[in-house]
Amino acid sequence: MREIVTYVEMTGSDQLARAEPAPGLALETLDRDSPLVVDLQVKIGSPYGWKCADRTDQQWAAWYAEHPDRLFRLLTFHGEPAGLVAYDLHPGDGVEIETFGLVPDFVGRGLGGYALTLALEQAWKLAPTVTRVWLHTSSLDHPHALRNYHRRGLRTFKTEAGDRT
Repeated sequence: MREIVTYVEMTGSDQLARAEPAPGLALETLDRDSPLVVDLQVKIGSPYGWKCADRTDQQWAAWYAEHPDRLFRLLTFHGEPAGLVAYDLHPGDGVEIETFGLVPDFVGRGLGGYALTLALEQAWKLAPTVTRVWLHTSSLDHPHALRNYHRRGLRTFKTEAGDRT
């Protein structure tokens, strides 16, 4: 399947264009050993063909071993698990949002803009001198994903075309 991967970044917290708050939506620390980490990534990624949606337990164990410093945050809506954010801290004061998404039951409720606002605000607080926050999205992801990223102040810095296998 043909896809375009778009990389977006923000190089200062002052570039964040906050969305209107969504009452009831919160971002909470999630322990990396929580079964919600895998469960939510599968639920979020399945509709879009994310590779993680088909990982075996052994592949998940290898993934965890490859990313020992990844940080997780749980998006909740009125206390219910609604989404996930995963962060990678990179040398040189960069933070990559490796996973961002809402589970299907919460898509289409107008929560994405504020969820991304919370995720970006948290990214800027993860290290004492963060100078860059970035992530990537695919043309096979939710059709409003890239528009949401741009509306929050992230700018495209690279695109790649390819085939998803």
